Amino acid sequence: MLPHEKALVQRMKDRPFALIGINSDGGAKKCREITKREEIPWLNVPDGTPGGPIATAWNVQEWPTIYVLDAKGVIRSRNVRDEAMDLVVEKLLAEIETPATKPASSPRSY
Repeated sequence: MLPHEKALVQRMKDRPFALIGINSDGGAKKCREITKREEIPWLNVPDGTPGGPIATAWNVQEWPTIYVLDAKGVIRSRNVRDEAMDLVVEKLLAEIETPATKPASSPRSY
């Protein structure tokens, strides 16, 4: 899974996309060690243990749990991986990257 996430982050580097990891493998020191060892280029936040405050607030019951949020912060997909994740991300990006529809004609002043 990690190679796919790295490739996705690289492909999306110039687009309005962010990947954030929440690490429940220990405290901040352990999180930094894992981030460095695995060469994780995105923000990776320590949550302590699987029962940490972030995992609890987001009702995480299994690891990894993936939430895909839209530009408004609404959860649009859960636990998609690999190509399915790519499709969800592309769909959400298309929603915000498409230029706003302009009216066919503008009102005239007489």
